[in-house]
Amino acid sequence: MLGYLARRVLLLGLMLFGLLCITFAISHVAPGDPARLAAGPDATASMVEKIRAEYGLDRPLPVQFGQYLRGVLSGDLGRSLRTRETVAADLARYFPNTFELVTGAMLLAVGLGVPLGILSAVYRDTWVDQLTRVVSVSGIAIPAFWAGLMLQLLLALHLGILPLGGRLGLMTAPPAPVTHLLVVDALLGGHWRVLGDALAHAVLPTVTLCFPALASIVRVNRAEMLETLKQDYIVNARAQGVSELRIVARYALRNAMIPTLAMIGLRYGWMLGGTVLVETVFDWPGIGLYAVASAVSSDFQPIMGVTLVIGLNFMLANFVVDLAYGWLDPRVRSSMSA
Repeated sequence: MLGYLARRVLLLGLMLFGLLCITFAISHVAPGDPARLAAGPDATASMVEKIRAEYGLDRPLPVQFGQYLRGVLSGDLGRSLRTRETVAADLARYFPNTFELVTGAMLLAVGLGVPLGILSAVYRDTWVDQLTRVVSVSGIAIPAFWAGLMLQLLLALHLGILPLGGRLGLMTAPPAPVTHLLVVDALLGGHWRVLGDALAHAVLPTVTLCFPALASIVRVNRAEMLETLKQDYIVNARAQGVSELRIVARYALRNAMIPTLAMIGLRYGWMLGGTVLVETVFDWPGIGLYAVASAVSSDFQPIMGVTLVIGLNFMLANFVVDLAYGWLDPRVRSSMSA
């Protein structure tokens, strides 16, 4: 297992270096002059050159890449031309909001998706299975931004039972940052009104982001449960008089959940970087909205930072899934050793 772990860590490092190279290259071939945009339309040529020198944009690309690598290793991701803050500080402010949104959506998707997948497989070709299929197909087919807009129109504008968007109401002050996770900080400080307001604002974006993940979990879990229930040891357990509940809960689910857990891990990593549309629709102050604002203003340092965070999250999720596979299935470790 230690050898398998070492190989995965080495591969993770190579993938991270490749991500840094690709991110740097893309940011420098994109159209637009970030120094000119930061200086403003009325700036003189000398003012533009001063900003370009201040941010190191006048140096050769190999020198800029070397500075970028040293900065990443030391935690310095550069400075935003738009906010005038360091990218690391901006990410520290915006990423916890995205983390809360994605974690809540994934917990909801897992809590609903796994039981629905089990029920769909156990009651195959019944009305339960048909209804579950409709849910799973709808979650994959319906665009997230359209679902978010429909929820806003129905629940926020028409019925008025939930906020339209944002993280907190205008009259609600956030609690003192301890973990920088708003819900957790409200719980730790006992700010119940702030907690209720934060949860109310999180309902619509959480449900919108949860729906595609829920559909994927239901489909994968149903398929794996159906395949597992056909295995010989399941047939043998039924022949020996073992109850159906015990067969499903103790024998079938345990084996069927291995591919499902892998999909959940990869989906979670993808969702941490796939919130752009949802955060834009609901004006959610996360890294997706931050990336959109930076892209509009051609502010390439934040774009590089957001891309790096998204890629690193996905690689870490993949890394954890690989470790879980290697721990649960020794055949994976043997194939890696070979």
